[in-house]
Order: sequence, then structure tokens, then C-alpha cells
Amino acid sequence: MKAGTMCEFSKKEFIEGLQSLGIDSLEKFREKIPYMRSELKDEQKFREIYNFAFNWAKEKGQKSLALDTAIGMWQLLFAERQWPLVDHWCQFLQARHNKAISRDTWSQLLEFAKTVGPNLTDYDAEGAWPYLIDEFVEYLNENGIIQNGQFSDSSLKR
Repeated sequence: MKAGTMCEFSKKEFIEGLQSLGIDSLEKFREKIPYMRSELKDEQKFREIYNFAFNWAKEKGQKSLALDTAIGMWQLLFAERQWPLVDHWCQFLQARHNKAISRDTWSQLLEFAKTVGPNLTDYDAEGAWPYLIDEFVEYLNENGIIQNGQFSDSSLKR
């Protein structure tokens, strides 16, 4: 709908958004939801939605995204993508970071989730990851979540 602010839709945004989706009734809206969810499986579409979400969810006038909002957005966005480390990432942030999330961290986390497998064997400590992602990898190792390149946490989803 190209809403400028999270949870706020002007009448114009709402109507134009529905028209762009070809929706002119509640029934058509219901029918379109599975299609919209399936779009999240498309890599390019997911990237567009993920990048849009940062600006959409941050408070007006802020450069960063509030931690609680970022965590909620990651849990929502990765619900369809099923990044196995999302819950550990959120726990790590609450335990160790407790600050707003920068655009750089937001963007780089998607790259991390795409390029580094959940057992971290693809992780390069000398890579150009933001310090927060490097600290997250240390946290996983320190807490025994990753041991010898394997998950020790059976609760992870794939």
C-alpha cells in the first residue's frame, strides 16, 4: 500500500494500494492474501519488502529503528523465510545490545542470513560484518548454541 508510516494508512494510500493489487471487494482481498504471502518466497520481492520495512517501521524523525520494533519486524518478516537463528538473534539483542538498530545493521543482517548457514561454517571473522553481527557469532559460540560447526540447540526450525 506504500504507506508512509507503520499502522497508518491515508485513504488515498489505502485505495491506491488496493487498486494496484486488483482488489475491489473483501472477497478479492481474502483471495489475494495467499498470493501476497507467497511473494515472500521470491528473493527479490522479499529483499524489497525487507528494505522497505526499515523506513516504514521507524518513528518519524529517527534515523534508527527502536529495538523492540526491529525485533517484532524480524520475527514477522522471517516467519515466512524461516531463518533458523532469528530467535537467537532477538535474544542476543535483548541481552547484550538494548539499543536502536541502524540501517547498516538492518541491511547487513539480511545478507548474513542469506550467505551464512545456520551452523556458521560460511562465517568469515575477517569479513566486513557490522560489529553487532560479529558479537552475535561470539554469543552463539559462548552459549554453546553452535559447537564444532553444529547446532546444539534442537529447538531451531529449518
